Amino acid sequence: MQDPCDSVTVPILGESNKGAASFFKTTFNGLNSLLGIAVLSVPYALSCGGWASLALLLIIPSATCYTGILIKRCMEADANIRTYPDIGEKAFGARGRLVVSIIMNLELYLITIGFLILVADNLHNMLPNLQVSLQGFVINGHQTCILLAAVIIMPTVWIDNLTTLSYVSATGIVATVVIAGSIVWSGAFDGVGFNQKGVFFNWSGIPTSLSLYTLCYCSHPIFPTLYTSMRNRKQFKWVLVLCFVINTAVCISIAILGYLMFGSQLQSQITLNLPTNTLSSKVATYTAIVNPLAKYALFLKPVVDAIESRLLSAHGKRIGSAFTGTALLCSTVLVALTIPYYGIFMSFVGSFTTVIASILLPCFCYLRISGAFVDLGFELVVIRSTVSMGLVILVVGTYKCLLQMFENLSM
Repeated sequence: MQDPCDSVTVPILGESNKGAASFFKTTFNGLNSLLGIAVLSVPYALSCGGWASLALLLIIPSATCYTGILIKRCMEADANIRTYPDIGEKAFGARGRLVVSIIMNLELYLITIGFLILVADNLHNMLPNLQVSLQGFVINGHQTCILLAAVIIMPTVWIDNLTTLSYVSATGIVATVVIAGSIVWSGAFDGVGFNQKGVFFNWSGIPTSLSLYTLCYCSHPIFPTLYTSMRNRKQFKWVLVLCFVINTAVCISIAILGYLMFGSQLQSQITLNLPTNTLSSKVATYTAIVNPLAKYALFLKPVVDAIESRLLSAHGKRIGSAFTGTALLCSTVLVALTIPYYGIFMSFVGSFTTVIASILLPCFCYLRISGAFVDLGFELVVIRSTVSMGLVILVVGTYKCLLQMFENLSM
């Protein structure tokens, strides 16, 4: 029986689960997985590092696209490999499978916390006077918005069959287009303009830029699913290249437009900078709210299944998935209430779990699987350079994020 933690629930449309997906359909699914909430933070990432940090938005996608190709090569080494944990097991045995599964599910769990903070930030921006008072105890506006988001999400985590939600979640591309269009409209026609000059380089902000840029390329755990879904798997390399080129073009465009519009005043999500009284900004904000609300249960489901699988093997019985989902939702609410800093929190996700899952693990697994059969030559230099870059982001980015968290919590 397949371990539920082996798979990541993603919106794969059409006949892709039958190994009959076309090049176009696989590209659509790949883009939908890449174009997520991280796009909202790329203008902030650019404002942290300055114009020179745009070079990182060429280096990081190049490296992560290459590690995606390494995942493809790992899968070609054994026809029985179908999931990311399968790759870990092929490379390092049972411990490899366990490590990959933990990283995959940890990343999904942390992203759901990011969803809550993002929704709360945007709700609070639209409803700044919202707060709740219970017998003299006042819950401030941002905390109220987190709790409100959790109440809205709660019924979705009780749904065992998430087919409908997966189709709703597959509007990620549409959501990105709507938000991008609203940003352009706000700058061009709602009086914001594109007049900010910004700074060329800010060394102290580079770790944050690196972390948030990396977060834009965090879909590697689902690449095996996309690969096995294809009718012609030889085309998968070009699917990856096309997806990464389009995603990078979108990220660079939104980053430049946002920085020209708001400069150093950019907040962790560009929607928070948009004027709240215009139609374009309302469209962008409500889209940014609805999309993560629809995706929350979808991202949490693999974590629920993984926990229940462990409890099943340990105790011989399965507890209700609704109870597990509710408990996990409550835990994410507690973390979101404790660390309500979206930019810092998502930087941590990018510098920690994304770097491990999307840069380091593909390199280590490929070296282990292919090392005995292939003379890598110059490619070994490329892999070592990629690993070195990943380790720098992991160490420097994670340290900077943790430092900022402790500083904010102690204030």
